[in-house]
Amino acid sequence: MATLGDFTATTLQGQERSLRDFEGDVVLVVNTASKCGMTPQYEGLQELFKKYGDRGFTILGFPSNEFAGQEPGSSDEIEEFCQVNYGVSFPMFEKTKVNGKQAHPLYQWLRTEKGGVLGDRIKWNFTKFLVGRDGQVISRYAPQTEPAELAEDIERALDA
Repeated sequence: MATLGDFTATTLQGQERSLRDFEGDVVLVVNTASKCGMTPQYEGLQELFKKYGDRGFTILGFPSNEFAGQEPGSSDEIEEFCQVNYGVSFPMFEKTKVNGKQAHPLYQWLRTEKGGVLGDRIKWNFTKFLVGRDGQVISRYAPQTEPAELAEDIERALDA
């Protein structure tokens, strides 16, 4: 059975990173975009990261340009945007495909583990997956679910 730790991804700085680095943590995986109506969710995500980070919680951000071209920037532009506008300090990765045959293997696995309401495709930016300390997917959340709404589930996962 696959776990989050079985995957690698390339950071915005171009370094390949094993997601094994996050084994034992509760992880929220989010596909993001800088020019989306939901982009202000970065603020709420950063608040969750600050609130729970010292208890073994992290967020992994995966920018995607698949939805209406809402993430057109380079890795440097994405990093600057996130830091300047939202103070993002959680790990961010390079632009990633989340659907189709070219989808990153992590997203192929996430979608298989927790399909959506109308199939497993990611429908829009800011779809969120909560992964437990055991590396297994606990829940999937719709793009419009505000980060603050995840607090109870995150606390439950941290205490499990």
